[in-house]
Amino acid sequence: MRSIFVDTGFIVALESVTDQNHEKASQLWSVLLKDLPVMVTTTYVIDEIVTFFNSCSRHAKAVEIGNRLMNSRSVQVIHIDKGLFDKGWQYFQQHADKTYSMTDCISFIVMKEQGSESALSFDKHFTQAGFKVLP
Repeated sequence: MRSIFVDTGFIVALESVTDQNHEKASQLWSVLLKDLPVMVTTTYVIDEIVTFFNSCSRHAKAVEIGNRLMNSRSVQVIHIDKGLFDKGWQYFQQHADKTYSMTDCISFIVMKEQGSESALSFDKHFTQAGFKVLP
């Protein structure tokens, strides 16, 4: 089975009951738990997640989620090194017509390298980049 990339917005929606996409994320997560796929994310995505919760004055939640992701046996965390950063920067420069973030660009590179065709995300940029988005 190919891996599924886990993006910031999905985890934020799953973990925050006030998020507009919480219900969709929770429903999909319930389905995924029955046959847990190989999931991949990056240290940059984890950075965005913990920064989000910390900026909402939810430091304990940020720490909890960060630890859960980094210690999960179900999630492969890709550490961003200079090589991946440089590839992401090149991708970013080549897509001036898009509003991709650097984290998006690095995520796309990781997805291609991991053979991931799908992302757990609510971000339209994944679709623009040619990936399938779940839900």
